[in-house]
Amino acid sequence: MNPDNLSPSAKAIERIPVFIISGFLGSGKTTLLNRLLSHAPKSAVIINEFGTTPIDQQLLREHKVPLSTLVGGCLCCQVIGSLTPLLKNLRMAWASGNMPFERVIIETSGVANPEPVLDILLRERWLAQRYSLQGVIATVSAVMDEDHFDYFPEVQAQIAWADTVVMTQTDLATAEQIERISARLDQLAPAATRLTAVKGALDPDVLLNFPQKFRRLRDTEKPDLPDHGFSSITLQLEHPLPWERLQKALEYLVSHYPKQLVRLKGMVYTPEQKQPLLVQGTAGRLYPVTRLSARVSDDGIGRLVIITHGEITSLAEELMAQMRS
Repeated sequence: MNPDNLSPSAKAIERIPVFIISGFLGSGKTTLLNRLLSHAPKSAVIINEFGTTPIDQQLLREHKVPLSTLVGGCLCCQVIGSLTPLLKNLRMAWASGNMPFERVIIETSGVANPEPVLDILLRERWLAQRYSLQGVIATVSAVMDEDHFDYFPEVQAQIAWADTVVMTQTDLATAEQIERISARLDQLAPAATRLTAVKGALDPDVLLNFPQKFRRLRDTEKPDLPDHGFSSITLQLEHPLPWERLQKALEYLVSHYPKQLVRLKGMVYTPEQKQPLLVQGTAGRLYPVTRLSARVSDDGIGRLVIITHGEITSLAEELMAQMRS
């Protein structure tokens, strides 16, 4: 008999711990998640990607964990309806013994407000009886453009709902930048636990065992969520390209569209090696590439996801023109 079918009076229902990782585009959520999974491999992971092509799951390729991906929108609006049945299916698989995981980690899209996810976990009765929300972790880059705090309400929401705020990329920031970002965090999340991670390095136990806090969402009806103004462009590169040519084109885009192009990420292939290159960039900056290990399932097709604020219909054409020049 499925233990979840027993009444609470007959048997106490065991609740699975849930952790939420949020943070704006390029703030290091997946790097932190990789670190957590190395320490706590018995985890089920749900990744929400705003673009239609899943890239973040490739960054977790070394971990053999139950992994689900919600693509084509963010959990605060477009794909929120997919979360409840996904969590129900995960729970039933766990109860049947087919998936012996000990916790669930949800990584939200970089443009998502985490509140609707909290709403589902705390208000959906069936889920609330079977999942225990442990806390919300928000990553904040020390080199993030400070204008993002005022320009993108999603940034403020991610920080305000966090129980723990992890400042990342401090190795790339000046002392003045760190001080200014810290001051904004003091305003938005004065009661949150504050941690610092360089390349994802911190004590995972601190994140997975922080004290529970009383949490209550508003009692009013949820308002209609406005269009957040983000768009995504997905490019498929059918043939390997010399990295020097692609690098030049991407550097052109991030330097000419520092406000509109808020995030780019992807895996591309070059003629000289079979292993794909991990490409990442954020507003005004293209990060050094990383060579990933090859896998049997790799198809040799490069994929780039570009997330913009506002419609920039010519961006893909401009990138292709730059690669041809």
